Amino acid sequence: MKVIFLQDVKGQGKKGQVKDLSEGYVRNFLLPKGLAKPASEGNLKTLEVQTASEEKRKIKEKEDAQALGKRLEELTVVIKAKAGEGGRLFGAITSKQIAEALAAQGIKIDKRKIELEDPIRTLGVTQVSVKLHPEVKAKMSVQTSEE
Repeated sequence: MKVIFLQDVKGQGKKGQVKDLSEGYVRNFLLPKGLAKPASEGNLKTLEVQTASEEKRKIKEKEDAQALGKRLEELTVVIKAKAGEGGRLFGAITSKQIAEALAAQGIKIDKRKIELEDPIRTLGVTQVSVKLHPEVKAKMSVQTSEE
């Protein structure tokens, strides 16, 4: 019996996959638990439409991330902090502070997407990478100035 998986089933198939399985397994396990539905013509057409709309959504997300990446590369975020002799900061600039500075400029980015190996501890301009999408990364300048 052909079925369309509605959820991932370990050892059988992934969501959206069409597979031919034994009728007893389908009727006694998959259908009652809502893990699959029969692969009728109508259900297959619905699956095609859903797959196409999902692809469009993914492409749009990637395009939006690329546009935001270009905007970030042109932007320099200025963060003021207290500093001592030799340009050393009292404390450090973290990804949270960078995200807050971006939010003040109208760009909302989650602090976990800002990739800092170590917090910024010196004055000056630092290049920081931001992961906007699994396939899109952008470099952004963060300028630390004395308060």
